[in-house]
Amino acid sequence: MSALRDRLTDSLYGLGWAGVKKLPEPAAAALGRQLADTVWRRRGKGVTRLEANLARVVPDVSPARLRQLSQAGMRSYLRYWMESFRLPSYSEQHVLDCVDVENVHRLTDGLASGRGVILALPHMANWDLAGAWAVAATRQPFTTVAERLKPESLYDRFVAYRESLGMEVLPHGGASALGKLARRLRAGGFVCLVADRDLSASGIEVEFFGEATRMPAGPALLAQQTGALLLPVTLWYEAPPRMKARVHEPVPVPQLEGRRERTAVMTQALADIFAAGIADHPQDWHMLQRFWLADLEPGPGRTPGEAAGPAPAAGERGTG
Repeated sequence: MSALRDRLTDSLYGLGWAGVKKLPEPAAAALGRQLADTVWRRRGKGVTRLEANLARVVPDVSPARLRQLSQAGMRSYLRYWMESFRLPSYSEQHVLDCVDVENVHRLTDGLASGRGVILALPHMANWDLAGAWAVAATRQPFTTVAERLKPESLYDRFVAYRESLGMEVLPHGGASALGKLARRLRAGGFVCLVADRDLSASGIEVEFFGEATRMPAGPALLAQQTGALLLPVTLWYEAPPRMKARVHEPVPVPQLEGRRERTAVMTQALADIFAAGIADHPQDWHMLQRFWLADLEPGPGRTPGEAAGPAPAAGERGTG
């Protein structure tokens, strides 16, 4: 039964890449909105979890407003998928025209310095489109990591998809991936990491919208090990096909004793910047999974099995 489900999942994603990219852009956008509204009305686990997460982002939100936000969030999420299925067919000029980046000099100056650059992003808007823009704008490929998905054929699809956009993709794998990323940075390259959700359960605890969660230590560790610039980036959608991005000031390495202490301060700084961006554009934060420690860890009335949460949706990316 599991093998059948895996084959069906792989086939559905294959159909998306094969079929959606042939649709005219307005038709793909309309299809995305229709699918999003259908899923939203059914109020499955993903939608109710999104609402629970948004309730922390927008405190004191009314039930009616929360439902509006979750509907907008599902439309944003399905817009991501429609765009991603079509992205391999975009011309380089179309990619450049779709993305408007504030403070792009922080990226280009960092690369020109030869120090190496780490871009750290939350799950906002379309991080794949942002990556394609970065390759086109800098004329330089970058390295990222991807969670190993099941079935393996689906993981291979995602790797091939991102490599077609100019990315080098490493499997999420602790020290091995970290070492390869460090080598790329020491050579003056750049790395992009989606860095708001810890997949290892051994990340750095941070405060995020007033509650504790964990975020991956990788971006801060790499900056300390290599001397590369750590640049947070936040994304948000405007009217199709436009997306905006903001490159924030570098996160400095603090003058503290102890690597873990430095990593904790830097990761909290990333969390604060991500939180500000998400608060400004909550509908574009695609977090349909359990995220805060209060939801992940056993507590009154919950068993450890319940605390584990649902498996990440196929296509979920993570870094460590």
